[in-house]
Amino acid sequence: MNDDSSAGAALRKRLYWHSRRGMWELDLLLIPFLEQRYDDLDESDQAAYRDLITEEDQDLFAWLMRREWPEEPARRRIVKMIVEHAETTDNDHYRTL
Repeated sequence: MNDDSSAGAALRKRLYWHSRRGMWELDLLLIPFLEQRYDDLDESDQAAYRDLITEEDQDLFAWLMRREWPEEPARRRIVKMIVEHAETTDNDHYRTL
């Protein structure tokens, strides 16, 4: 395995564990988005996702439950992408949130 793929695998594991919040509602949104959409994002959106998951759970919850939107445009964009992904995929759990 070359360094690039080892670095990529390490990044993916780190993203996965940082996306697991221990809050069922957040896990239902972040993990599927990471697994199904992250690799197809452009670099700026990937960076926005990496930045987003450093936020506090209460902020993530408010944003992802559409109670409010982040002020920062890149953060607002990635939050909306996550919400839209949850709404358009077969995610019955999200519809009950």
